[in-house]
Amino acid sequence: METAEGAQWSPTTDAPGTGSDDSGMADAAARVRDSVTSDAGGGDLPQVLHTAPAAVALIDLDAGTVTYANGSAQDLTGGKAQLPLDIDAWSEAAGLTDLSGRPMRDTASPLSRVAQGIPVSGEPVAVADAARKGSEATVEEREEAEGRLLWVTGFPLSEADDDERRRLALVVFLQLSGAGAQRHLEMMRDRAVVATELSFTISDPNREQNPLVWVNPAFTRLTGYDLDEVLGRNCRFLQGPNTDPTSISRIRSALADERPITEVLLNYRRDGTAFWNQVSISPVFDGGGRVVNFVGVQADVTERVMVENERRAALAAAEETREQLRLLTDSTAAMTASLDSGGAARALARIVVPALADYCCVDLLEEVGDPSSSNRVAVNHRDDSKTGTVSALGRWITPTEDGDPVDRVLGGGAPSLLPELPVRPEGLREDTELLGHYEQLRPRSAIVVPLRARGQVLGALTLGTELPYGRRYSQRDLYLASDLAARAGLAVDNARLYAREHGAAETLQRSLLPAVPEVPGLTVASRYLAATDGAQVGGDWYDLLPLPDGAVGIAVGDVVGHDLRAAAAMGELRGVLRSYAWEGLGPDAVIDRCNDLVQGMHMAAMATAVFGRLERPEDGEGWILGYCNAGHPPPLLRRVDGSVEMLTGNLSPLIGATRSAARDCTEVHLHPGDLLVLHTDGLIEAPGNDPDERTDLLARTLAEAPDVDDVGAICDRVLEVLGADGLRDDAVLLAVRLG
Repeated sequence: METAEGAQWSPTTDAPGTGSDDSGMADAAARVRDSVTSDAGGGDLPQVLHTAPAAVALIDLDAGTVTYANGSAQDLTGGKAQLPLDIDAWSEAAGLTDLSGRPMRDTASPLSRVAQGIPVSGEPVAVADAARKGSEATVEEREEAEGRLLWVTGFPLSEADDDERRRLALVVFLQLSGAGAQRHLEMMRDRAVVATELSFTISDPNREQNPLVWVNPAFTRLTGYDLDEVLGRNCRFLQGPNTDPTSISRIRSALADERPITEVLLNYRRDGTAFWNQVSISPVFDGGGRVVNFVGVQADVTERVMVENERRAALAAAEETREQLRLLTDSTAAMTASLDSGGAARALARIVVPALADYCCVDLLEEVGDPSSSNRVAVNHRDDSKTGTVSALGRWITPTEDGDPVDRVLGGGAPSLLPELPVRPEGLREDTELLGHYEQLRPRSAIVVPLRARGQVLGALTLGTELPYGRRYSQRDLYLASDLAARAGLAVDNARLYAREHGAAETLQRSLLPAVPEVPGLTVASRYLAATDGAQVGGDWYDLLPLPDGAVGIAVGDVVGHDLRAAAAMGELRGVLRSYAWEGLGPDAVIDRCNDLVQGMHMAAMATAVFGRLERPEDGEGWILGYCNAGHPPPLLRRVDGSVEMLTGNLSPLIGATRSAARDCTEVHLHPGDLLVLHTDGLIEAPGNDPDERTDLLARTLAEAPDVDDVGAICDRVLEVLGADGLRDDAVLLAVRLG
């Protein structure tokens, strides 16, 4: 090696601690510090640096520039760098990069830190720019330049005492190459692995049980086991009672297949505490493709797993709450849609299965306060074939040693939560038939809650689950079932109140209608239908009145409104019409008198009506019908030959609408065997249907009737065809067959 001005940098110089130049480097550093102390970086310093056994450069800390480079450092730049030169520009000229190939100016490079006065105890950099040697460089020189590593050390030399004295820093570059570079990188890797907080392990699959042969200190800190307690053992000692066997099976399969795998396991430390361990295992192959080791990396991810589990639990709780609210909403809507207590109970049974139970029963008391009057009105099972089994078991769907929970609840007792039902109830051992039904149902858990309203128990709701997949009911399920039962109790109570009120209203309405008298030569049938939409009385009526002069008065009417006022007005108007008809007035005069009375006395808002007089003609053949229509649906006449006529003559405004309307009487000749049918608009004005179409349907039904002798059967047939169930308005049907 040459010295002084001709000093050359040996490419075989080893890294610190790996070669024989350490003592020379230490001596050079000492001489540098002595020189700085003696002349403040002046005369002797360059000479000292020229004799240093490495590439050395000086950096002006104030300017951030390289102000001096010895011969070895100049060789780094190919002798082309003109000093002074910015530290980043000098790095580019020297072709220096980090180990990943990024230029020094793009990183927190050791040269930049030294230029800021920050000591660098030693870091590797790479030489990546072979082109700086020029086109005359040989292939060997280019490859050598591309593959070299440098070990960089730097530190400030002094502080400036005045403005004329410069602050300097020293940078030293040592060559790392061949085995020295490999040993250095391995040393850095080993130090990083040892120092990291990640747990590293190495196992030997060529030994029995694939034992651990090396672990870093982080593993012992993570697990609490000392080094001598883990080496030579398979790492399954970290497993415990709650470690997922499925995850262990996946790891075992990956090791057998010699492929990498990552799993999150519940492991246990030496003191027994559990932690979530993210384990990543990778195989290490030799040059022949044979696995020589498995490297494992473990990380304590307990906090992450707990946060994730809490997030999932919160989402599950929110979803469960949403489903419960949906269940409550749907069940309430379904139950309140029915005006029948049994219908409300059946709607509840349909909703809760399978959303809350595998099977369900609803018992209602016929007499409130009398548990013996209970009746099972609704039964449901998620499997239709088992519904009969639930019904056949009766009370034994919830067997307990203390008696029947359903009876206790119906008697005013508290709700019952039965988390676990017996597999073979003692009370059924002697009854093989019931025991067979019980074993077929396989109940697991049950809830019995009362249906209450206005402080009274109206019935009981029983929910049950089945083995093997049915849920085990908890206190939270009991709260939900109690809420459902409370809503069901209100629905049942409202249905019963409606039934009573509707029955009372219908009784009142019928009491206002006359009994149809027997009239020689006439066969009469009448039907009154109370609306199911509400419990109020209406204003529909009919009348058949034998008159003193031998005629027969016939009337059908409808007072506007659906309340007690309309019913009272109907009774008054019917009485007034009968009195005017009794006087022998013609149909038009009777309607006019009623109109004047309603207008003058404000008896009713308005009303529609048809009034007619049936009289025998002078020759005695058949009948003469004279009628007047005040805004009412026209009567229908079915002739003996089956043809149907609509009596639309002399239509006039409603009673009470105006006094100026002219009304006339229309006459129709009727023959023996003809059928006269009168009705109110409630029969033809059904929701979602056209009244004209329903009128045509009524006419076709009359025309198709094979026999008109049974007038009552004809009325029933008309109501069947027109669908009288669920009418929104009261309806009257009056049929008269003439003899």
